[in-house]
Amino acid sequence: EYYKRVAPADRFLWCDIAHDPTSLADIDISQADALRRLHACDASGTVYVGVAAFIAIWQNLNYWRYLAMIINLPFLQPVAAFAYDRFADYRFSRLTHCQIAARTAK
Repeated sequence: EYYKRVAPADRFLWCDIAHDPTSLADIDISQADALRRLHACDASGTVYVGVAAFIAIWQNLNYWRYLAMIINLPFLQPVAAFAYDRFADYRFSRLTHCQIAARTAK
């Protein structure tokens, strides 16, 4: 919700995949996978996952683009990706709607 508020109105198409996963069919991603890790697609159709998705979003936001440059440094990006993946797995295991999506995907 924060990124929606600070992003230029015409820059992103935000999808609430927790309540309506139909947009995921176009990019062949399950609802459970999308809930586990942040996903972003650029105009050319490239899909970014996890920290790479945050970087893709941050590069298009005022002030946040500086954080994108820092996190994208070759020595820092793998550390950030590792930390994010651990956090994302923990968060996914704790949220009821994520567990429902995981059971549905099986």
